[in-house]
Amino acid sequence: MSDKPMFVVDAFAEAPFTGNPAAVCLLDDDVPAEWQQQVAAEMNLPETAFLIPRGPAEWGLRWFTPTVEVDLCGHATLAAAHVLWQACHVQAPALAFHTRSGVLTATREERAVRLDFPAKPPTPAPASAALVQALGTTPEWVGGAGSDVLAVLARAEQIVALAPDLAGVAALDARGVIVTAPWDGPEYDFVSRFFAPRVGIPEDPVTGSAHCVLGPYWGERLGKDTLRAYQASARGGVLGVRLHDGRVYLSGRAVTVLEGRLHA
Repeated sequence: MSDKPMFVVDAFAEAPFTGNPAAVCLLDDDVPAEWQQQVAAEMNLPETAFLIPRGPAEWGLRWFTPTVEVDLCGHATLAAAHVLWQACHVQAPALAFHTRSGVLTATREERAVRLDFPAKPPTPAPASAALVQALGTTPEWVGGAGSDVLAVLARAEQIVALAPDLAGVAALDARGVIVTAPWDGPEYDFVSRFFAPRVGIPEDPVTGSAHCVLGPYWGERLGKDTLRAYQASARGGVLGVRLHDGRVYLSGRAVTVLEGRLHA
């Protein structure tokens, strides 16, 4: 295989070494999924995105954690759009990505990127003993959220201080667990964290796909269609969330921290 451009981008970030890092690899044509998984394992970042040109302003896009391919990833999509505009000098103001979750679009918004994703409202579910034990606390509300579990706590400080049993989280029948609570100040509407050790991510720094669940939940609870979110990982990240017609529009910034070529 020929050398391939490779980037590392911090997404949902205002500065380097914040937000969520993603690798972005530019391909000329299709390559085996096994090779893409090997590259993602080598990069050992929460996600590695692979882009293949499909036409004017259109690309195929796949996402891999170090251990599995995933159906949806917000921060790596933001990173991919950032690379196409900033490094590849694509002029189109809107980009279309063909993915396992359908066609997703990214639009330029001054210094930010806006992603158009499907809304995934959670449905009420029982708080299992295994979930309570893994989290070390009893949520005030639990919801099923596709392949994830949503656990709602009462206060933001509980989210920040949470130290779950990651082995217990990995044993749950779910990709991961989203924990969330209302924010207690004017800066944000809600706070969250996301744990997914089952797919090789003990804690994801900033999770776009989780906000496809969080947006509808908090939008209904707070009676708002425009929200501001903070993901309280060690790196931290800020997201704009807007709800409209069954879609979630996520806004955030990105910073390129590494550019090179993949010799593999």
